[in-house]
Amino acid sequence: MDNLTILLISISLAMDAFAVSLASGCSHPRFRLPDALLMAFFFGGFQAGMPVIGWYGGTHLHKFLAPVDHWIAFILLALIGGHMIYQAVVNHTETPRINPFHLKILTGLAIATSIDALVVGVTLALVQTPILLPVISIGVITVIFSMTGVYLGRQTGRRFGSRFEILGGVILIGLGVKILIEHLTM
Repeated sequence: MDNLTILLISISLAMDAFAVSLASGCSHPRFRLPDALLMAFFFGGFQAGMPVIGWYGGTHLHKFLAPVDHWIAFILLALIGGHMIYQAVVNHTETPRINPFHLKILTGLAIATSIDALVVGVTLALVQTPILLPVISIGVITVIFSMTGVYLGRQTGRRFGSRFEILGGVILIGLGVKILIEHLTM
């Protein structure tokens, strides 16, 4: 597999993490570099780790996850996105805000956005592509996109308040629906 193809795969895999990072930045009360770094490295780590698992697992792991991977991603993203919309609509002092940087939420988001990377790993194994360069590329690009997403989300969230928090929730739900539709119509 040539370097351009690896780069394009890396960018396409990082787009979900970017969208979730953008939504998270919109919903979080203030930008903190440690939170942004945590999210970026969590997403980058999961995006880099899943292809390795898929590559080593080969087609057996793909056959196990393929029937349910889209449902897992959809449910996680819809729940988190729905909660973000709910929080934006109701009085924030009465309900606790969801913290996308909390380890439980972050783990769910990282899994939901990296399931497709698992399938890419299986594909790389089937076309007999060495795994090291794609994994490094996927991880680094996802870290960069995630950091950028949190920062841009925070900037737009400050300017537009709860309207962007609603938009962030809709983006997460939309990503879940997109994943579900793509898998159900294949």
